[in-house]
Amino acid sequence: MNMNSTAKNILALISGLVIGSLVNMGLVNIGGLVVPVPEGTDVSTMEGLRASMQLFTPVNFLFPFLAHALGTLSGAFIAARIATSHQLKFALAVSVLFLIGGVTMVNILGGPMWFNVADLTLAYIPMGYLGWLLAGKNKGAH
Repeated sequence: MNMNSTAKNILALISGLVIGSLVNMGLVNIGGLVVPVPEGTDVSTMEGLRASMQLFTPVNFLFPFLAHALGTLSGAFIAARIATSHQLKFALAVSVLFLIGGVTMVNILGGPMWFNVADLTLAYIPMGYLGWLLAGKNKGAH
């Protein structure tokens, strides 16, 4: 691997993280407009969100799940498309880094167990793999 390939692979990882984060935050911000939070909730601070979590219904978890899954998917896709080699590794690296963020948020916010399990098992590693598949640079490379 030459220096140009190394630089492009580093760019792939950084781009995947940036694009995935933008998709994630965009969906989180849109989510509150599409699915209003329950009366009496304070989502302006982490402490308020943690305290309000018990008031949320399953529909309130739809956009956070979509944000995590589609943010990871788009980030992994971008990383796999840009990387000059080891596309699967870069796609999965993006998904693992987002998974670490997901685990951190579960530890900070809590939330219902059903959501935490679904989110941590479905929104990260499977979406990273799917992003790699959709990138189409995987012909014969499993």
